[in-house]
Amino acid sequence: MGPVFAVVLVFVGCCSNVVFLELLVRDFPGCGNIVTFAQFVFIALEGFIFETNFGRKKPAIPISNYVIMVTMFFTVSVINNYALNFNIAMPLHMIFRSGSLIANMILGIIILKKRYSASKYLSIALVSAGIFICTIMSAKQVNVSNEGSEDQGFYTFMHWLIGIAMLTFALLMSARMGIFQETLYKKYGKHSKEALFYNHCLPLPGFLLLSTNIYNHCVLFSQSSELPPTLIPGVELTVPIMWIYLLINVITQYVCIRGVFILTTECASLTVTLVVTLRKFLSLIFSIIYFQNPFTTWHWVGTAVVFVGTLLYTEVWSSVRAALRGPDAKEKKAE
Repeated sequence: MGPVFAVVLVFVGCCSNVVFLELLVRDFPGCGNIVTFAQFVFIALEGFIFETNFGRKKPAIPISNYVIMVTMFFTVSVINNYALNFNIAMPLHMIFRSGSLIANMILGIIILKKRYSASKYLSIALVSAGIFICTIMSAKQVNVSNEGSEDQGFYTFMHWLIGIAMLTFALLMSARMGIFQETLYKKYGKHSKEALFYNHCLPLPGFLLLSTNIYNHCVLFSQSSELPPTLIPGVELTVPIMWIYLLINVITQYVCIRGVFILTTECASLTVTLVVTLRKFLSLIFSIIYFQNPFTTWHWVGTAVVFVGTLLYTEVWSSVRAALRGPDAKEKKAE
């Protein structure tokens, strides 16, 4: 399976996943932990059966390396979902996480001693500026919505800042994990399905720390009387709609993360980050239009700046110019 197939999986799976995550979060803002747990269980079970052959197949990459990767992956997943409890709107959540392009490049320079062209640095500056604009505008919205009480407004704003700090930490940790994966694959070869399994299986005991929150949301999902239940055709079984949303979210997350892990074996970590960034912007536009999330003119400006920065990084303009010149340019170059 090549990179093109992986990109299709990422865009289809991740965009669908965001839709059903927002459907869950809009009714139960604190459901991040149960969503993360369900995703990890599903992917770990699939990998245990089809990748490790019920535990009989030995890993190609040492378990000690997977433990390091898993620690980072589990931390990023939990913190990203838990940040939604801190007044972080879904559009801002997606825009902020698009900053992984910056984080990946910065850590690549520091850790891998990489060097980039001037256009790459300019693209990163644009992405940073776009995210900054969107974050500032969202901060103003938090303040405006709590003008009634000064104490309450300050508390809500500080609550929001904690969420921003969590997203920032997860952003840097995610970039570090991408670089760690890149170095592992160079040393031991490409094993995307194996990495996918161990990244989701090994962290499962960590969810014991979140068991109370997960159980409470299981009860809330089952006892929700405000949402209509769904009748499963042919089974005569009525299931609360939130469980249906969770199931579809889990399946689409598997498709998404499978595509990302295939990409990590086929491309450099910065390229993988770019694909994921573009996917986030498609999800963002859909979230704004379909769910009618609040989005000001300045938010659109910030989004446009991030998108231009991303296109600049991919050198799309050079590719378009080369395509417009056609074969004549190539013939002249050959002469």
